[in-house]
Amino acid sequence: MNLYLRLIWTLLRAWRLPALALGDTLERRMRVLPNDLDVNGHMNNGRYLTLIDLMLVEYFVRVGFAKVMLRQGWRPMAGGSFVTYRRGLSPFEQYTLRFRVDGSDNHWNYMRFEFVSRGKVCAAGYMKGAAVSRQGLVPNQQSYAAMGIVLPCAELPQPVRDWLAAENGVMGRQWHAPA
Repeated sequence: MNLYLRLIWTLLRAWRLPALALGDTLERRMRVLPNDLDVNGHMNNGRYLTLIDLMLVEYFVRVGFAKVMLRQGWRPMAGGSFVTYRRGLSPFEQYTLRFRVDGSDNHWNYMRFEFVSRGKVCAAGYMKGAAVSRQGLVPNQQSYAAMGIVLPCAELPQPVRDWLAAENGVMGRQWHAPA
């Protein structure tokens, strides 16, 4: 199915489904479609992240954040992701995609995701996202307050802290040509 059709379908479905609370896990049963495949005959690594974007859209609608963003004139922005692949997903294979917000800091929300098939995690990781206004990133204190939610003060999960440390190392390095 074309990705725009998937986006429209995701929005229509999300508006009809019950609301979720921030931190709830969103689960969606899906199937690997022919246009999801790469030359090796399994789901393309880029498609995983595209499907995560669709889950993010549904999550934002169902927790009420999409409505707040529209009202405030904010836009969602992804700030990065990491994913680990353990097992390929084959054509027409059914899988469950799990998605939830696992932590937040001053500006970013960290969402955990898992692709599960036949009781095994095939791919898993995190993405980070934020709201952005014309002035830049919207502080989570402000965005959560706009939803009527108190920003949780929990420590970020260890995998997120490790990712942020690695990200700082990668983004802080200058590109040097080999000698």
